Order: sequence, then C-alpha cells, then structure tokens
Amino acid sequence: MTANQRTGKRKKRYQKLGSLQYRQNYYLIVTDTEKTEKNYIEGLKSSLPSEVRDKIVIRYVNEKTNNMVDKCLEVQRMDAQYRDAWIIFDKDEVDNFDQIITSAERKGISVAWSNPCIEIWFLAYFGRMPITTGSVQCCNKLEDLYMKKTGRAYNKSDPNIYHMLNQYGDETKAIQIAESKYKEFIKEIGSISSRMNPSSTLFILVRELKRSN
Repeated sequence: MTANQRTGKRKKRYQKLGSLQYRQNYYLIVTDTEKTEKNYIEGLKSSLPSEVRDKIVIRYVNEKTNNMVDKCLEVQRMDAQYRDAWIIFDKDEVDNFDQIITSAERKGISVAWSNPCIEIWFLAYFGRMPITTGSVQCCNKLEDLYMKKTGRAYNKSDPNIYHMLNQYGDETKAIQIAESKYKEFIKEIGSISSRMNPSSTLFILVRELKRSN
C-alpha cells in the first residue's frame, strides 16, 4: 500500500467523524502496554454512558509490538460483534513502526499510534505538542508540565490518568492540536508515521468514542 493510499484511507475516517450519524459499532481496543495506555483507555471508557461502555472491549496482550496485528485479529475472531478493531502503540524503539501500521490498515484494523510516545498526546491536553528527541525527553517535558498543572508528580501507572488530564487539561483543545499537527505532517511529508514527530492519532479514537454519546 502506498503512502497516498494510506492517506486516502485516513481521510475517509475523518469523513465518517464529520458525519452526525453514529455508527452503532462494537469496539475492540488492543494495547501491548499494561499500564499507561490501558489505564488511559479504561478511564476514557468509564467516562462514557453505559450504553456506549457496553460496546467497548479493551484487551492487554503480552506480545511484542510486531505481533499486535495478528493478536488483535485473533481476539476479534472470537466474537464477530467487535466490528471496529483498534490497536494502540508507541513509536518509541519500534524499528518497523510504519510496516506495522500498514499491515494493520490492510487487514481492516485502525491504529492509534503516538510518536515518540503516548505522553506527547498527554501534553496536548495542556495545550502543546513540543518537538522532542525521543520518549525520555517527551516524558520529562510532561513530568514538568504535569507538576505545574496538577501539583502532583506524573506516574505512568496512574489508573486515574484520564481523569487527571481532563480535570486539569482540555480534551477538546487536545484534539484540535493533535489534528492540526497531524494534517501539517500529511501535507508536508505524506503519511510516513515514523517521521511525524511529534504526533499522535489517538485523537481520532477519542473523538470517535466521544461522539458515540
């Protein structure tokens, strides 16, 4: 699949998000991180009405990132009602980042990725997505800003991370910032996700679930 083809596919998802019609889908969301990503998505799920929560299944898989696509398909096959499948993972040290995304999309799986790490998406809640040299610097920037905004130390294992980000940050603004940054990259370099630093497509998943209300 070419970069243009992938870009086109993502634009179709934007078109869906722009519609006022809610697709009554069941969601399967798979992550390979037991703490940060899973806690964040669990918090997002808990913030939604019960009729929406009942349609969302979150699975942590103890697998290498390379195997996430196949594992997601395996879980999806167990229950056909989960028609909308997502995987969540970070660029971090993943060498074949772009290939995993391409493989997922070819197999009908959406990807909520972050480059360099999910903390870049968390930073958007506080009004910025700064350029960083990698995950360590990104986390350091979040730690500093998180302390200033909340008065507490940032903890990657915090089960209340979603609540904290919404209490002290602005989710609507975060979505706007992330979408703007993503579209800038698409315009400048195409859909080469490994080169989109800083960027995250978690905003697509968050906005889609929020519009399920």
